[in-house]
Amino acid sequence: WLAVSNVEEGIALRQAGIAARILVMADYLPENCPFFKEFHLTPVVHSLADAATAEVPYHLKIDSGMGRLGVRESPEEIARAIKSTPLEGLMTHFASSANYQSPQTDQQVARFEAVIKAAGRPCYVHLSSTIPVAYQRTEAWGNLVRPGHAIYGYVSPSRGGPAVQLHVKPALTWKATVLSVKDLEAGALVGYGGIYKTSKTMRIAILAAGYADGIPHRLSNRGKVIANGKLVPILGAVSMDLTTIESGDLRVGDAVTLLGPGNDAQEIARLAGTISYSVLCGISARVKRVYVD
Repeated sequence: WLAVSNVEEGIALRQAGIAARILVMADYLPENCPFFKEFHLTPVVHSLADAATAEVPYHLKIDSGMGRLGVRESPEEIARAIKSTPLEGLMTHFASSANYQSPQTDQQVARFEAVIKAAGRPCYVHLSSTIPVAYQRTEAWGNLVRPGHAIYGYVSPSRGGPAVQLHVKPALTWKATVLSVKDLEAGALVGYGGIYKTSKTMRIAILAAGYADGIPHRLSNRGKVIANGKLVPILGAVSMDLTTIESGDLRVGDAVTLLGPGNDAQEIARLAGTISYSVLCGISARVKRVYVD
């Protein structure tokens, strides 16, 4: 299976020739219902009212304690509402699965199992994203799991949990091209707001990537990139389309690694005050993708 956020993503996969089952996780709206049938997409339904009118096989999301999408009615109410509907799967999502010091995940599992007991077990049952898979919380696996972070080659650390059992390595490297190299005198200001001031004569390089491409703006004056195998600092503010770095011996046309071994998404996220998921998902569609074996 593949899982997507919305109908548009599912349609794009179908138009690209993808024949696998596609689960649409968060886009069950009245105007989208015809597309589920036309493009053979499987919707996730988030209310009992929508479940009652579903015309295609669907998965019902249970809000077992996340407080986000999903139904919160009692197991008995859910069982009555979904009877005689084309239910194919039941699912939920954990709020604190990496925190083994919290009882929340166990409570969510218990709530979900109560729904299954009342409603019966459908063809598919799924609760887990990357963390419960990586740390082998097998009671939360069901017969589908939904790895996301791990597909990029990352597993977040747990709090008080066992040793990680899923060993992955980062699956992508992000590079940008040097557009220009120039020398600045001591005391020169760099970028918007002049937030970087050279303390000596310095050679800088301007990269063809900025926050519109996904480089976090908060890396201004604090982030690093890899140039010729060495970490070099970002100078001044990250712009929409451009980022300035200390040049060293770079030349126009050289490739600089923004994200990769030695400067991975977790390190970038730490410097940017965010999470690695945000860094990985934030690489915009205008960044060219090159797929390698």
